Amino acid sequence: MTAAVAVDLGKTGCRAVLWEGGAAPAHDVHEVPGAPGLAAGNGVALARAAVRAAVLPLLERRPSLRLAAVCVGAAGAAAAPEAARELAGLLLEDLPADEVAVTSDAVTAHAGALGGRTGVVLAIGTGSVAIGIGDDGSYVRVDGWGPWLGDEGSGAWIGAAGLRAALRAHDGRGPDTALLSAAAARFGDPDRLPSAVGGDGNPARTAASFAPDVARAAAEGDAAASAIVRDAATALGETVLAAARRVGGEDTLPVTITGGLTGLGEPLLGPLRSALADSSRPLHLQPPLGEPLDGARLLALDASAPHEPHVARVRRSTSFPTVPTPPVTPPAVA
Repeated sequence: MTAAVAVDLGKTGCRAVLWEGGAAPAHDVHEVPGAPGLAAGNGVALARAAVRAAVLPLLERRPSLRLAAVCVGAAGAAAAPEAARELAGLLLEDLPADEVAVTSDAVTAHAGALGGRTGVVLAIGTGSVAIGIGDDGSYVRVDGWGPWLGDEGSGAWIGAAGLRAALRAHDGRGPDTALLSAAAARFGDPDRLPSAVGGDGNPARTAASFAPDVARAAAEGDAAASAIVRDAATALGETVLAAARRVGGEDTLPVTITGGLTGLGEPLLGPLRSALADSSRPLHLQPPLGEPLDGARLLALDASAPHEPHVARVRRSTSFPTVPTPPVTPPAVA
């Protein structure tokens, strides 16, 4: 029976699931805090610690289990492929697996959402990126440039825009908005907001935590919040349309939207669907078939998927020895 571990490593959370043959039981999903991204300073070490913290407790219950493969979909891997390969090599040292694969979390989201087939997937969470794979083998990535240079319309983008609007109201530079009281309720004294956002070393994740507050305020009719969510939907629509124009093929293009930000619901998704209706190429908007963990499982065990050119895969050069599972304490991170 083939055993594999799939990992979804985002900037907010890191989830791992263990499959032994069939579907993974719910109790075999383990979640820990995420990491800033492989392209960030000390990104590989932080990612390694997060993956170990998520995976090793699953293996502790099965000390003799040998894994055929581990696949990690990691934020920042597309922008730092050398870091992705380094992480794969380090995890091969840490885990009782014959093979470790690391790719972008957007790639695993694509594979999961479309069942390993071609089309465009918009992955929206703390960050945002569209991945397109065409029938002719073409591959495009649009945005995913991180919170300072891109990720337009993402959770971090919405949250930061909401916090800026709150501080403008606090200063008297902007109109009154319910976002000011929402920011105070979540983060405390507005005068301390900069330190509250940057204090945990992952400001994008902290800013993204405010996105649901912005969406709620928009649903309740707050003008500033409504404008932010509309702008986010427009930006995300532009991201998808840019990917659709660049993906090869002439037939109707499957498109799906996945990620935690879809939980904001109609305040965001309604305007986004309207933005996609302006496409010059026929698009078929469909619900995702699976999630990033499903995509990571698929890529762990199938090196023939069209995503393979974008996967850093490291295999053992010798047979795996029979040894106890590595200790469950994550390595110290400098």
